[in-house]
Amino acid sequence: MSLRPRDLLTRRGDPLELEPLTGELGLDRLLPDAEMASPGLALAGYTERFVPQRLHVLGETEVTYLASLEPARRRSVLEGFFSFDLSCLFITKGQEVPEPLIELAVQRRVPVLRSKLKTAEFYRRIKPIVEDAFAPRTTLHASMADVYGVGLLFMGRSGIGKSECVLDLIERGHRLVADDVVQVTRKGNGILIAQGHELAAHHMEIRGIGLMDIPALFGIRAVRQQKRVEVVVQLVDWDSAQEADRTGLTRQEMMVLDVPLPKVIVPLNPGKNLTVISEVVAMTHLLRFSGVDSAQAFNDRLIKRMKEQRGIREYLQEDYE
Repeated sequence: MSLRPRDLLTRRGDPLELEPLTGELGLDRLLPDAEMASPGLALAGYTERFVPQRLHVLGETEVTYLASLEPARRRSVLEGFFSFDLSCLFITKGQEVPEPLIELAVQRRVPVLRSKLKTAEFYRRIKPIVEDAFAPRTTLHASMADVYGVGLLFMGRSGIGKSECVLDLIERGHRLVADDVVQVTRKGNGILIAQGHELAAHHMEIRGIGLMDIPALFGIRAVRQQKRVEVVVQLVDWDSAQEADRTGLTRQEMMVLDVPLPKVIVPLNPGKNLTVISEVVAMTHLLRFSGVDSAQAFNDRLIKRMKEQRGIREYLQEDYE
């Protein structure tokens, strides 16, 4: 994904309250970095660790400092500042711009945007916008559903029945997030958010029927715009020689955008109720999240009983009366 100054200006709801001070100049240039910075030290003359590619914000401190300088000194400081390849400059609190900042910005084709917000509030609002624009993304051939509040990502070969399974889940009261094309975005360190492509708009393709508008058929309650990916359900063809997990003690994972996700492999054969299995996968995940691991608890009880039985056998073997 990419971000331009124009995207910040035209954002719905105008959360940053921006106005362009340099007109259309540079509004369509791509911003190269997601980091925000205050260039106070660079204006004071220390530029050894200055990173010009960042989005620079002039708050009240920086503007007041520039206004306090003699005109000749101020021009010299600003000329040194604009000698770097700056991407974009923001001025907060609706402050008056010291001369000759706009003149130099136009010469260097650097867009200057002014916000009415206080500096701290401006940082608070723009940070999630910029982080979202630069967040790692990928597109998966899969289907995504919200089952009991758990985000299940269904994966498998084309035609194996991912869409049919999600359709059955919708009919049982669960919710569709995306079908066929799932866009996944990494938020923070380990959160993956899935959503559908904007052109798909919660449509599903069922072989033999065609495209279906899920909100029109099942109501708006049957869909949601996005959901956190929590479990991957891998659908595979049944193979009698393949060993499937019988206990649930073996945990498998799948890496998506460097984030490990628990994976459940479900081999398919005729008559298998995949919808109920998917609901059980979601409920099992909720139990484990709350600290209840049925498979591990059963295994612990089994080991304890085996130790008790072994102790009885050893006692009887030593009883010679």
